[in-house]
Amino acid sequence: MKVLGIIPARGGSKGVLRKNIREVDGKPLIHYTIDTALKSSKISKLLVTTDDLEIKEVSEKAGCEVQLRTKENATDTAKIEGVIDEVLSKLDENYDIIILLQPTAPIRETEDIDNVIKVFSENQTIESVVSVIELDDIHPARMYRLGEKAEMISLNPELEKKRRQELPKVYLRNGSIYAVRTDIFKKEGKVITANKKAYIMPESKWANVDTERDLIITEALIKLWKKGEL
Repeated sequence: MKVLGIIPARGGSKGVLRKNIREVDGKPLIHYTIDTALKSSKISKLLVTTDDLEIKEVSEKAGCEVQLRTKENATDTAKIEGVIDEVLSKLDENYDIIILLQPTAPIRETEDIDNVIKVFSENQTIESVVSVIELDDIHPARMYRLGEKAEMISLNPELEKKRRQELPKVYLRNGSIYAVRTDIFKKEGKVITANKKAYIMPESKWANVDTERDLIITEALIKLWKKGEL
């Protein structure tokens, strides 16, 4: 299979300014994703898509090809599907699988990338694969909506009083890896399709940078990751 790896990194992040190239334990955040992906033997072509010339320069220094995207696909409201469409429209070759690697979820192994790609070769019916983590005490049974007067309305009333050990397992998308068959993406315009399979990653490596607090936590985790302690 021919696999296209896409690292989306626009320059206009709001929650954490310039987050994709913020230094995290000695190097730009995006370098962690590039470095791991370049080691994959299953990715045929890897590129960063960005609207930002500084991100382009930083990515190229890490050895990654860069494709500049249009302003329309670099706004706060731009959907990732439109970004992928633009990437595909500029390529001369066709690819069987698209794998999306978000730089804001940097803690993944090359083995994780290769394992996700392997799912497609082992099961021809699977359309997409999404990386997830198992949640423990962060569970829908512990979550509520609030009424107008702060009344607590349980999301899962039947599970609200269950002990943690009695709760069914639930999983959360961790933002690290999304993969989809290219023909299905072109047909449905979706990265996450109805016929999808989970790729379970360890909760200990869960890091996703949306806020400054996330960035602090991510740096601490990366330091442990580098030591092999996660």
